[in-house]
Amino acid sequence: MSSAVPADDLPDDDPPAEGRGVGEGATITPYRDGPLIVRGDFRLVDQDGAEIDPGRKTVALCRCGKSGIKPFCDGTHKRSGFSAPSAPSRPRPAAAILHQAGRPAPD
Repeated sequence: MSSAVPADDLPDDDPPAEGRGVGEGATITPYRDGPLIVRGDFRLVDQDGAEIDPGRKTVALCRCGKSGIKPFCDGTHKRSGFSAPSAPSRPRPAAAILHQAGRPAPD
């Protein structure tokens, strides 16, 4: 049984980007062949809603699936040969359509 949650079932409790001031919220950067780096103000919760204390304002989240301290990165991606680009190889179809229409993509 898959634990993936369909995008339509995810809660929409995050304020829209245009409602945030400079310095608020989080920035998530996928590093080439490495983790997702999360910087700024964020909450990390498990799928049941229990908060996970990251212990700091900047964390590295595992992308390779092999970390021994998931959801955090422990550097295993280097030994396992994990490979992934920093950006998508092509835009998401819905995002491209909205971009052409001049509207922001929904979360």
